[in-house]
Amino acid sequence: MAQMETRERYAHTIALDTRWMDNDGYGHLNNVVYYSLFDTAVNRWLVDRQLLNITESPAIGLVVETGCRYLAPLSFPDRVTVGLRVAHLGTSSVRYELAIFRNDERTASAVGHFVHVYVDRRSRRPTPIPGDIRSALSTLQLTAEH
Repeated sequence: MAQMETRERYAHTIALDTRWMDNDGYGHLNNVVYYSLFDTAVNRWLVDRQLLNITESPAIGLVVETGCRYLAPLSFPDRVTVGLRVAHLGTSSVRYELAIFRNDERTASAVGHFVHVYVDRRSRRPTPIPGDIRSALSTLQLTAEH
């Protein structure tokens, strides 16, 4: 993600509100809130498509890696849009790339990544990404011209 990230470089977006409690003592969103926004965007996408039943899905994605670069401050009462795309789709893992856009701004205030490894709910051992989830995730992959 070396180049400037803009909204059109993401296959899906979701609007989220910041909250008063998200601000830290310096008057901007605390760094942990960015990770919460990433987590919410990914899981909202999965739940909205009925690909994840939080209490019953036999295969679940566990977070094994995250990262974030902070480019411009965000603060309450900003409304943010989280951009979501899939950068890599492996046998049992998926790497999401995300960006957070402030209000109506075109360029990202933060960019990050989030890796899920799919595991069997009971054994917690890696398992192939189920076919319906794999098919849906493939729609989040952008072509080379993006």
